[in-house]
Parts: sequence; structure tokens; C-alpha cells
Amino acid sequence: MSDEIYPRSPYETMDGWVHLPRLVDKIRLHEAGQLPADYQPNYLHKGFDLAWFEVSGVEPDTFVGVVKNAITDGQVSDWVKANVRVPDEAKTALRDKLLSYGTEGALLELLTRRKAESGLQDRDDIRCMFDYIDADEGRG
Repeated sequence: MSDEIYPRSPYETMDGWVHLPRLVDKIRLHEAGQLPADYQPNYLHKGFDLAWFEVSGVEPDTFVGVVKNAITDGQVSDWVKANVRVPDEAKTALRDKLLSYGTEGALLELLTRRKAESGLQDRDDIRCMFDYIDADEGRG
């Protein structure tokens, strides 16, 4: 059994933001020196993390500081509610964008390759990167 600790599912939400609880977990794991090595290249400045920062308008260093100084998710949530002023439509658009990762073009090729590398090539239920992440981390 692996000793790796994985962040929450990218499907989980906080204050209407998909992926945000996972981002919080990644920051906490990174600060504790427990973020798996293969997560490091995309940490904060790429992928889903970057997408959240771009839409929210929050600087990564600012948010890392918020998470480091918060004991609970509730404290992080309170900060997001007080400081991130984004219309619900933008949250919905981000959710739709992230849920479509891996469904077409180069991202579909990436999903297909990752599934094969993980021995999940026969899993037709894995239709996007969120599904893949959950399966790869043992949630689905």
C-alpha cells in the first residue's frame, strides 16, 4: 500500500468553485513536504491550478499565504467569499472548461495516453481528466 496522500477529487467544490478544495489540499501537502513528486510540475502555475487563479484573479503567492494561515477549510472559504468577486457565470464557465479537459483534440490524446500508462485503457467510464484523476488516485 502506498503512503502517498492525495488531494481531494477535482470534482469537489468550495463556494461554487470546482477544483478549489483540491487546490487547498495541494498547497497543504506541498507545505508539509508531502505533495507527490509527479504533482510538482503542475503545482500552482499550470493546469487546473492556473485556470483557477486566472479566473479568480488571485495571485498564487497570496492564496498560498491564506491557506498556510488557515487551520480549517471554513477559514479559507471565508477568505474566498470576502476577497474573490467573480460572477457565478465565471465559476460555471470554469467548471465547464475543466470538465471538458480530455474530451477532444490534443487533450483527448493526452487522456488516452495517461489511461494506457496507468493500465486504465479499458475504462470507458473515464471520459475526462477529472475522471482519470479520480481513477488514478483510487477514488473511482
